[in-house]
Amino acid sequence: MRSIWNGAISFGLVSIPIKLVNATESHTISFRQIHTEDGGRIRYRKVCELEDREVTQAEIGKAYEDADGSIVPITDEDLAHLPLPTAKTIDIVAFVPADRIDPLQMENAYYLAASGAPAAKPYTLLREALKRSQKVAIAKFALRGRERLGMLRVVDDVIAMHGLLWPDEIRAPQGVAPDVDVTVRDKELDLADALMDTLGEVDIQDLHDEYREALEEVIAAKAAGEAPPEAPEPAPGGKVLDLMAALEKSVRAAKRSRGEEVEEEAAGEPAEEAEEAEVRHLPRGKRAGAAAKRATAGKPAPAAKKTAAKKTAAAAKKSTSKAAQSSRSGKKTASTAKSTAKKTPAKKTASRKRTA
Repeated sequence: MRSIWNGAISFGLVSIPIKLVNATESHTISFRQIHTEDGGRIRYRKVCELEDREVTQAEIGKAYEDADGSIVPITDEDLAHLPLPTAKTIDIVAFVPADRIDPLQMENAYYLAASGAPAAKPYTLLREALKRSQKVAIAKFALRGRERLGMLRVVDDVIAMHGLLWPDEIRAPQGVAPDVDVTVRDKELDLADALMDTLGEVDIQDLHDEYREALEEVIAAKAAGEAPPEAPEPAPGGKVLDLMAALEKSVRAAKRSRGEEVEEEAAGEPAEEAEEAEVRHLPRGKRAGAAAKRATAGKPAPAAKKTAAKKTAAAAKKSTSKAAQSSRSGKKTASTAKSTAKKTPAKKTASRKRTA
């Protein structure tokens, strides 16, 4: 890997020559701008406003624009002579527990490589000291024209450094949290915990960028003159009206995806789903009160609906049972009557014979 910065780690009176290399890389697919009518590339040219001509990269320098619009040129030599002890040094200022670092502060990641054989011993010393202490080092360093804050930690057998934002660069989260009072019940928390346990853990190495893969398929199809793949049907979604029902369904779905047995919902008793509340302003006066009663008389409350539904189901069940019993009773009665009818003529015939 190519180094982007050469310097040293200042560890008290110990100096460790190192090279800085990028620890991450981007796999993002980038696009070019084109003219939609003919496909021609759209390019940006760097033009000097005073001379109204395009200039080369070698003619371009740096400058600071003051509040009044005046330009202050800054050369590379000016930057090289900045009065900073961290210009070529990663200066360790403290060692702290890793949990003291807020992840919001973390920026780019780098690997620190020992520069030459003489750096191997002090490099290894610092690495092993970080391992044994289970702490991270806080350091200051200068890179790309400004001083930065960094955190050094051990990754395998390498010292890695994360760039950190300065504390005053982190915005306070005021005004972001919901500004309404919400009460979370213990049952809801229990279901949320159950969902977290059911989803379990994941190996980060198994995760991949599905969007990039789909985009590559589209590009390959277009390049081959084929139709791009069809987008899958979106998952049905909607307004979550009952948090408990949503949590319960999520737990069941997560268990099914893991191949676990799931207790199905009882037939005829679907999971309770809250209906969207209808807000009605109460009218004033006797006439308005009577009107309100007439308006709401035919609409029982959700709880009443459930009770009425249960009573109706129970009544239907009883009615069905009675009908079955009546049917069986009717069959028995008919059978008895038929048998009696057969026996009666036989008795009459026998009586006639005896009389004769």
